[in-house]
Amino acid sequence: MPTPPRTIPSSLALHGARWLRSSYSTGANNCVETARPAAGPLAGLLAVRDSKAPAGPALLFSPESWTEFVTAVR
Repeated sequence: MPTPPRTIPSSLALHGARWLRSSYSTGANNCVETARPAAGPLAGLLAVRDSKAPAGPALLFSPESWTEFVTAVR
């Protein structure tokens, strides 16, 4: 099984992804958004992008890695 990528050059490549903005975001559009690709080789991963650059790149995390990251940041 090939290793999935860690980033994608444009989050627009995640067709049909439903991006969710953090509840901590302000009206100034200065936060991150997350999406869970539903199909293909990225299914099961969590995509994270900058809400100010919705067509920009996205980082990809396994659910476990994302949980570890959020726990460490808290």
